[in-house]
Amino acid sequence: MTTTSPTPAESPSEESFALGPDGTRLYVRRRKGPSPVTALLSDGIVCDGFIYKYLWDDLARLMSVAHWNYRAHGRSALPVDTERIGVDDHAADLNAVRKKLGDPPVVLIGHSFGTQVALEAYRQRQDGVRAIVFLCGSYGRITHTFKGTDLLANVLPGLIRFAGAHPKIARGLWSRIPARVAIRIAMLTRDVDKKTIRPDDMEPYFQHVAHVDFNLFLRMLVEAGEHSAEDLLPNLKVPVLIVAGDNDSFTPPQIAEEMKKTIPDAELLMIPGATHVAPLEHEALVALRIEKFLKARRII
Repeated sequence: MTTTSPTPAESPSEESFALGPDGTRLYVRRRKGPSPVTALLSDGIVCDGFIYKYLWDDLARLMSVAHWNYRAHGRSALPVDTERIGVDDHAADLNAVRKKLGDPPVVLIGHSFGTQVALEAYRQRQDGVRAIVFLCGSYGRITHTFKGTDLLANVLPGLIRFAGAHPKIARGLWSRIPARVAIRIAMLTRDVDKKTIRPDDMEPYFQHVAHVDFNLFLRMLVEAGEHSAEDLLPNLKVPVLIVAGDNDSFTPPQIAEEMKKTIPDAELLMIPGATHVAPLEHEALVALRIEKFLKARRII
């Protein structure tokens, strides 16, 4: 009897743990593909990979692919040093993950907050980075541009005080909304496109959110909101692809356009009608555009 070797997209994933600079255990999954160049995927805050449901397989047909969980997210541990939750700390964790993978050449891909993490990881260590892909993300100051205002930045200090004074109440409010109800609310507020999103694709996100420590989330959000890598943009020396949605209320499309103008020779895909979860709403388009970018720039 003959057997057929699995295609790269069907090859099994390998799971392991890397150690952050302070010893925090970081969950890592990897799938080897036809190229040693590895797409290294970083999430948004309180996310543990839901956004890469389709890209994981699509990219594995082209190259090796790896994904990791931030400290206190998914299967990663709580931080050993509870003060190390800033963008720089996550970037250092990402570079520790690179070493755990054997230091292959990488394409850094970041969704939302992962854009900031990828930028700071590049600042910390440029060698081996072949390209960067930003998905619905900003270079920083995200709480000052959320939904086009700085309201989130202004209310965060009060939320943190409330969560510190009433942890049980905050935790209860944070975790009580059923995932399906949250999805319907997101559709009604147009934070996701009800015409293109599949509710089943969003459910893992809301399920994970319910298990993330609320106070830690708020503190991470403050750090992300005050961080900026704007100074780094004109000094990026690798090919950059920016993917954005023109209906993204979390990261206004104007930010993507600013990044396109500032980053040398950057490319921009602006998707009409897409929101902050464009890789789920328009998975085929996003995958094909990344493939075209990587092949045209001779990354793979």
